[in-house]
Amino acid sequence: MAEQIKLRAQIQGEITELRILLQHPMETGQRKDDKGNLLPANFIQTFTVSHNGKPMIDGQLNTSVSRNPLFAFRARGIKAGDKLTVSWLDNLGERRQDEFTVG
Repeated sequence: MAEQIKLRAQIQGEITELRILLQHPMETGQRKDDKGNLLPANFIQTFTVSHNGKPMIDGQLNTSVSRNPLFAFRARGIKAGDKLTVSWLDNLGERRQDEFTVG
């Protein structure tokens, strides 16, 4: 199973800055191993962020994103105690979902 998603939410007045780290190898399918064999493609295709159960971000990724991608967003209306759910699905069918309470 994939490592836990990491999220940091900093509330600054009406605006909350979200920093989300998705732990994933993000292989393009173009790199080779030590023996010269191509490493198979393995990358996140979609990720979502929900705020108190309502979709807030719905993104699509591809092979051009680096390993363990970090995303930063600013949003309004997030308060301490709110629930944020972050999930992703990769091209091999593996998925991860974690829920966070804004502190």
